[in-house]
Amino acid sequence: MNDVIQTAHAGLPDFAAVDAIVNARHGDPFSILGPHDCEGGCAVRTFQPGATSVEVIDAGGERLLAKLDCIDAAGFWNGVMPARMPYLLRITTRDAVRVTEDPYAFGPSLGEVDIHLLAEGRHRELGAKLGAHLVTQSGVPGTRFAVWAPNARRVSVVGSFNGWDGRCHPMRKQTGAGIWEMFIPRIGAGTLYKYELTGPDGSVLPLKADPVAAAAQKPPETASIVVDERLRWTDEAWLARRTETGLPNAPISIYEMHAASWLPESDDTADVWTQLSEKLVPYVKAMGFTHIEFMPIMEHPFGGSWGYQPLGQFAPSARLGSPENFGKLIDRCHEAGIGVILDWVPAHFPTDAHGLARFDGTALYEHADPKEGFHQDWNTYIFNLGRNEVRGFLIGSALHWLEHYHVDGLRMDAVASMLYRDYSRKQGQWVPNQYGGRENLESVSFIQELSREMRSRCPGTLLIAEESTSWPGVSHPVENGGLGFDYKWNMGWMHDSLGYMEEASINRRWHHDSLTFGLVYAFSEKFVLPLSHDEVVYGKGSLINKMPGDRWQKFANLRAYFGFMWTHPGKKLMFMGGEIAQEREWNHDRPLDWWVLDQDDHAGVHRLMRDLNLLYRDHAALHRHDCDPSGFRWVVLHDREQSVFAYLRQGDEGDAPMLVVCNFTPVPRYGYRLGVPRSGVWHEVLNTDALNYGGSNVGNGGSVSAEDTPWGEFPCSVSLVLPPLSTVVFKAG
Repeated sequence: MNDVIQTAHAGLPDFAAVDAIVNARHGDPFSILGPHDCEGGCAVRTFQPGATSVEVIDAGGERLLAKLDCIDAAGFWNGVMPARMPYLLRITTRDAVRVTEDPYAFGPSLGEVDIHLLAEGRHRELGAKLGAHLVTQSGVPGTRFAVWAPNARRVSVVGSFNGWDGRCHPMRKQTGAGIWEMFIPRIGAGTLYKYELTGPDGSVLPLKADPVAAAAQKPPETASIVVDERLRWTDEAWLARRTETGLPNAPISIYEMHAASWLPESDDTADVWTQLSEKLVPYVKAMGFTHIEFMPIMEHPFGGSWGYQPLGQFAPSARLGSPENFGKLIDRCHEAGIGVILDWVPAHFPTDAHGLARFDGTALYEHADPKEGFHQDWNTYIFNLGRNEVRGFLIGSALHWLEHYHVDGLRMDAVASMLYRDYSRKQGQWVPNQYGGRENLESVSFIQELSREMRSRCPGTLLIAEESTSWPGVSHPVENGGLGFDYKWNMGWMHDSLGYMEEASINRRWHHDSLTFGLVYAFSEKFVLPLSHDEVVYGKGSLINKMPGDRWQKFANLRAYFGFMWTHPGKKLMFMGGEIAQEREWNHDRPLDWWVLDQDDHAGVHRLMRDLNLLYRDHAALHRHDCDPSGFRWVVLHDREQSVFAYLRQGDEGDAPMLVVCNFTPVPRYGYRLGVPRSGVWHEVLNTDALNYGGSNVGNGGSVSAEDTPWGEFPCSVSLVLPPLSTVVFKAG
């Protein structure tokens, strides 16, 4: 026992309980600390290490109600005031006098309904209930802290306000829910904090950051931060029409980016979010993209993971600025008519000691069995999606970004690793499901539940899968047995088409099917065609340097490829730097090479990307049936000897059809005849070989006239000039 000072003072607690408090071992501190009715009045007990005197005064701060005695040298004070009433503590130390409310005088800060829903993993406003939130309780401003740690013996809030001393603010445990909570008066925005936990074996764990923190320190520091979460929005008009922007018949052209490395130069006086508001938003609008997709911006300890190993599933990264300024960026995007999609990672989390790993001393968020709970490829833990509270945590995270920050969609990373229990594992390294199969039924159920919640709570928002296998029905509705995603990245199209483009033009005849095969399954899912960051890292080089030939041919190939992609069925995604044909492989520690736009060939690709976006957006035939076979028809399919492809894109009745012709050799073709569905003038609306784009300016003089000469299945035909290494687009009428 810690030098207990014997006293006969009324209201004296059990000395074993005092010892447990001063040694941070008591699991029910509210049963000891704070006000407690006793013989002769109301006992007040408080733990104040370093205090030389502690007095109880009335709530008005005028009348002395009791002088407390120090009954343990560590700083446990006890005394009796005449009756239970509102009071303040006047705490004197050698350096100062502090007057404050007693946090142990306040009742529970979460209601029974909240606790019930949290216990069942069904609370859909998790970000507003768990974590740290500025509230007023009994007329007193302060911060409510709440954290899920069902197997901990004791949880304390520690921070800059109590010298990071786990003895000072042990929390109350809500029976049956595993939620620890308390209200600490007078703590405001900017306060640093963590949780100190005693595990089930009695050991004190490494200090933990708050899993539901709204903000965190900039790494490598790891504390959570209390923030004022109020955001001011002006995007009512955007939200009212948002449902239209993500439909399969809408033009969707996504600019994927890594926020920290986009800026050509960084202004040290402003955070990244503010600078992006000023520079990125007008740029994306001018370029004609409909959406921005940020690589994960959730707080993560290792910058080299690009955000794909997140710990703060509710907090925008402090590397980039304040939560408030992140909200302002979203608002600015919406003002400009641009949607915002966030990469979101529910597949795994890093093993850092201050994070979710063994959070309460047990495998809480992760599986206990490494055959289920550890990714060998990434050295990360896998969320236990069979546990309701973990599902609730992740669904709460998703809804937090969509509802609190008005984000328009989530792109779910590494879906394949979630769907298959044997993902990247050898025989004997994985656990079959209850039926003996390799499908992860818990993940399927989780994804479907998330999809239903998004449809119900956030209509018009998008859920997009990075899924690289042939799992059926990824983008089919849940009620039809699908996973419920709105779109799926078409990884097969990306690999096949890039592989084709990397071949020397003379060899492409032998790889002709690489470009046609994608149409065999193009409408089996609702697809996004991705040229993502994954294609320009890890030694893969840049897009321009994947192209064969001399410098002129490289740029011509890239322009022709972009023309093919933007007229192919499917929504579009381009990683930053592709639109300027950056020659250097992307490096997250360096900004893009914006200086290349001073060179004509790079500037030409840049202009082409803008014009492709505008063409795609403004012509219904190019987007209205992106996910519907009625919007596509082959015209030239089998000309492998000349590496020519031609196809029609078609909209609804009344929409002018578009004819697309690709010549993937450096040989111009003159008098190339092919069929069209109607006679009359066909206007050349885009030619990737145009001089304005850096091409040789071979073309059709702006238009061609279709003759009533049948060709194949078509009643009419046209004779065309096909420029070298080009995509040419014609519009009927």
